[in-house]
Amino acid sequence: MPSQLSRSEIDERYLDSPYYLTPEDKVGQDAFAVIREAMRRKGMVGLGKVVISRRERIVMLEPLDQGLMATTLRYGYEIRDAKPYFEDIPAVKLPGEMIELAEHILETKAGHFDPAEFEDRYETAVVEMLKQKQAGMPPRKEAPTAPPATVVNLMDALRRSVQAERPAAKKGKSTEKVSRQSGKRKAG
Repeated sequence: MPSQLSRSEIDERYLDSPYYLTPEDKVGQDAFAVIREAMRRKGMVGLGKVVISRRERIVMLEPLDQGLMATTLRYGYEIRDAKPYFEDIPAVKLPGEMIELAEHILETKAGHFDPAEFEDRYETAVVEMLKQKQAGMPPRKEAPTAPPATVVNLMDALRRSVQAERPAAKKGKSTEKVSRQSGKRKAG
């Protein structure tokens, strides 16, 4: 296992949990700073091994502000090969107008990542349910949600999305909010 390599060589799917590292005492601060700055200048990260919760883990060390960030990495056997998931997706020739409409929608929905905007609604609901149960109240029943409409023609759906944005933009409303929903499939 190499001890130093370029950060770009580590696929994002292998990243697991981040930890902050700082020097333990005054004596180690100079060595810590020298290593951190050399890694920053070269765009390199370090690899090492550590035991966390009775399990040996590989960690990637990289400069972060005045300290280092140690990110635990997944082992190769923990990452599923993407090929079986994507191999049945056919290559599709897309009309340029459709791509341009989709790009326009992406631009109008673009924003900046702010972790404070995200909430674990499931955890919040569980905590609320437990509080109600402790108070001796019956659980609150949620109103059923309507299933999403079926899209028959993607081009029409893209056009409707652009049309829906135009009145909001004319009224001066901001369209920079980032969607909180995501279709994800777990990589590890």
